Amino acid sequence: MQQLIECVPNFSEGNDLNIIKQITDQIESVEAVRLLNVDPGKATNRTVVTFVGTPQAVVQAAFLAIKKAGELIVMSKHKGEHPRMGATDVCPLIPIANISMEETAKFAQQLAKRVGEELKIPVYLYEAAQPNKERINLSVIRAGEYEGFFKKIKEPQWKPDFGPAEFDAKRGGTVIGARDFLVAYNVNLNTTSVRRANSIAFDVREAGRNVEVNGKKVNQPGTLKSVKAIGWYIEEYGIAQISMNLTNINITPVHIAFDEVCKSAEKRGIRVTGSELVGLIPLKAMTDAGKYFLKKQKRSTGVSEKELIRIAVKSMGLDELSDFKPEEKIIEYMLRNSNDCKLVSMSLNDFADETASESPAPGGGSIAAYIGSLGASLATMVANLSSHKKGWDDRWEEFSNWAEKGQQYKNELLRLVDADTKAFNDIMSAMGLPKGNDDEKKLRKQAIQAATKQAIEIPFKVMQTAYESMEVIKAMAETGNPNSVSDAGVGALCARSAVMGAFLNVKINASGYDDKNYVENIILKGKEIESKTINLENVILQIVNEKIRQ
Repeated sequence: MQQLIECVPNFSEGNDLNIIKQITDQIESVEAVRLLNVDPGKATNRTVVTFVGTPQAVVQAAFLAIKKAGELIVMSKHKGEHPRMGATDVCPLIPIANISMEETAKFAQQLAKRVGEELKIPVYLYEAAQPNKERINLSVIRAGEYEGFFKKIKEPQWKPDFGPAEFDAKRGGTVIGARDFLVAYNVNLNTTSVRRANSIAFDVREAGRNVEVNGKKVNQPGTLKSVKAIGWYIEEYGIAQISMNLTNINITPVHIAFDEVCKSAEKRGIRVTGSELVGLIPLKAMTDAGKYFLKKQKRSTGVSEKELIRIAVKSMGLDELSDFKPEEKIIEYMLRNSNDCKLVSMSLNDFADETASESPAPGGGSIAAYIGSLGASLATMVANLSSHKKGWDDRWEEFSNWAEKGQQYKNELLRLVDADTKAFNDIMSAMGLPKGNDDEKKLRKQAIQAATKQAIEIPFKVMQTAYESMEVIKAMAETGNPNSVSDAGVGALCARSAVMGAFLNVKINASGYDDKNYVENIILKGKEIESKTINLENVILQIVNEKIRQ
């Protein structure tokens, strides 16, 4: 399992695209690193770059980018709305896959040491990479900004963690650390007043504001946990914004932050007109937002991923200032391999043509998975129609939950369409391995057996998922919109065909697998699923036919 780290350096240049390109070219020069997003801001004069890769590759790419930024950016001439202290102002590493925060922090410390020692830039550690608890917070480290650091760095308590205790007038200082995934999010206001924007920011940010009580200054916390916020004016757009860092979107998700700013703004006679994301956001944050706004309307949340994202974008006005392109803003979409969804991305005509061609894949396994996805889709359609049926308003949530389940089954079966073809192709690739000597023959056989096992398990997963989807199909036949009961019946037929078709593929692939105990066990399980599927299909069709005759 490959370890993956994300890196999101912020460079103090947002206007000169040539400088930005030279920096990102350094990142892209490193193998095992993928540049995901480059987000320049003119008013902030700052560019947020996002890339991901294996830990050592990310450290190397970050080092080269920091070096290049220091060569090209002159901090003594820098002006911008965003707080900053260096050419590379902050450079966080974020654990993405198969790596702990502790391990990520060590890589951040390794990077900081290189930057300090080799580039002679003063470096401060922050968040999980910083052992000194008094210097964990980025805003505390950066207080005084570039202009104040010439004096601050001479104070014993602000000696850099790495690099010289001399502030570099050209390059400034850099903060490097390890943290959880952070969402940079700005909410747009129909005012130009920074003072009023800051009042809203103080209402919502966790740090709140200091107020006077009985002659003493007392902190009054804001309404949102794990949120940092300030108000500023963006000349490029001619509006004030609430600029937020959501440091833990499991505690305060984007949609809650948006709604809370709306409430605070309304109390002050100000309207929220939209919002913008700076950098990337996890897919779940967008789908959760879509579901949140649909629930507020008492509408079914069992709609497609694409529709959930569209609802989220429209509800929060994420497209007010510029087009919101999910494929460029959602991290999973940026990391997605197009080959993993090649078949399901085809039109119906192209998919049928590809199946009918002389190529052996896609074959029966992929078709079985696709048929199963259609069965789950029909059940989901009935659930959504039932959720919005006139006179059934008190039952919308019941059917919404069924529709969500149906969507999950549909999505999994669609994933298995391409997975089955990939499993077949892996067997073909293994068979093409060299067999010139005993060692090569041994390795080839091991590869064929591993690929064959995968080719057994994928259609078996199709069987399991298609059978499980019949719980939604049965529920919709029993309780769903009676005008659509025949659709539930067709869904049952699809699910049955998916199970039986996938089982044929399990059996034919199992014939080439050497572990006979494994084969015997999975065939036994397959027969059990097939039998239960046929019985359940009969039950569903009986319900459907009785309702049609009524």
